[in-house]
Amino acid sequence: MKLQGIVSKLLLLFLLNGTSLWAALTLFSLENYGPMALLLITTALIDYIYLSKRTRASRWLLPGTILLIIFQIYPVLYTAVTAFTNYSTGHSITREEAIEGLIEQNTNLVEDGAQFEFKVIESGDRRALITTNLKDGTFALAEPDGFSALDSAEIPEGWQLIDEDRLREADYQSWLTKLRIPFSESTILKVESFNTAAEYQYLLRYDAGLNKMIDIATGEALVEKEGAFYYLDGTEMEPGWRIWVGFGNFTDVVTNDRVRGPFFRVLIWTFAYALLSVLTTFILGLLLATTLNSPRIRGQRVLRSLLIIPYAIPGFLSILIWAGLLNDDFGMVNRALGTSIPWLFDAEWAKVSTILVNLWLGFPYMFLVTTGALQSIPAELSEAAEVDGATPRQAFAKIKLPLLLVTVAPLLIGSFAYNFNNFGGIYLLTGGGPAMNDSDVAGATDILISYTYKLAFASGKGAQYGLATAVSIIIFFIVASVSAISFRRTRALENIN
Repeated sequence: MKLQGIVSKLLLLFLLNGTSLWAALTLFSLENYGPMALLLITTALIDYIYLSKRTRASRWLLPGTILLIIFQIYPVLYTAVTAFTNYSTGHSITREEAIEGLIEQNTNLVEDGAQFEFKVIESGDRRALITTNLKDGTFALAEPDGFSALDSAEIPEGWQLIDEDRLREADYQSWLTKLRIPFSESTILKVESFNTAAEYQYLLRYDAGLNKMIDIATGEALVEKEGAFYYLDGTEMEPGWRIWVGFGNFTDVVTNDRVRGPFFRVLIWTFAYALLSVLTTFILGLLLATTLNSPRIRGQRVLRSLLIIPYAIPGFLSILIWAGLLNDDFGMVNRALGTSIPWLFDAEWAKVSTILVNLWLGFPYMFLVTTGALQSIPAELSEAAEVDGATPRQAFAKIKLPLLLVTVAPLLIGSFAYNFNNFGGIYLLTGGGPAMNDSDVAGATDILISYTYKLAFASGKGAQYGLATAVSIIIFFIVASVSAISFRRTRALENIN
């Protein structure tokens, strides 16, 4: 068995080292020397830990540490770094890639320019086109570095024709799409279909000496700012590139009217939603737990089982069902009550709806928690209070509730943090709506997390990842601060024991 373990360990290390070597060579070819060095050092460290007798204890810690770094530390650090950049739609690549993309995208078909028919031929690793200029009838061998005149469209010796079926393969399609062949001093041949091409002209060129993008037609030098090139009239050229903006995203939350206006309104509603959700679910759960904790109630097990059904059904499914039940025109709630309440399409009623639906989803959890806490309180305390002349209400308020809070208070804080970021409870029910006239981003029921989602994906010009991650960091500090203060306050309950 020991020999088998050694063999298995060596095989796994060989597999790890082979994979790391392959990845290191790939990173080297991409000139990513920093990640390559980190990969090699990490691999060497793993080899040392698993081959040395001095590091036996570390062998058990290493897998968990690696997973912690990959799934916890790295995402947190990446999010934090993203918050200080302009990372967004149109600003997700490097400056060099943006320059190349701008030049490639800004080409125009030359009016009365040359039109071509072509055949794709191949010889080993070389690929080329045999072109027929439809304007003057000349033939040429066209390769990425230029044209070579031919007497006819016959396939040269040593080359083979690539038929259209093969041209539809991804590799050939990608090659044809990217193919740019210099045709004259300022124009290129660009493929339009599997057998036709035309003469195109670049509209922009990059002057490396001046470090500027130039409009070829006018000679105007574009202005570079905020990770993009702009014409003098303010027209932005896309794509831009990713740059470091420092605290710019955090400043936008306070100074940008489009973000600041809804942000503080959303913040207030987020606190209200989280607090009301915790209070309502706790009160209803405690009321039911207290009622069913009485020995006079028959069928306690059946009733308790029925009460946890909402907790057993997947939450997202329940929310979608409630969205249908609360529909203004066809919902069963309005039909059953004989009303026409705009549960989801009026700002105030929509807020009430989110609280009620969350109450339905959350009270079973509080019921289970408080039931367990109540049953852990010694019955002698209630009996002693009754002997001393206390009423059941006084015994509950002065004895049971304080003891109950000792157990439940941390769970209430956790519930507050959960509801503070309860994306599904809002977005699946109302989508954050109804819309508000003062904002094109946040709706009446949006909480900070759904507001962040809309900033990142569903509003404005594409996704604003940098701004959204900045708001996410603000949410983290708010929740962390509230939780820290709450836990400190609840320490006073420990003296009750």
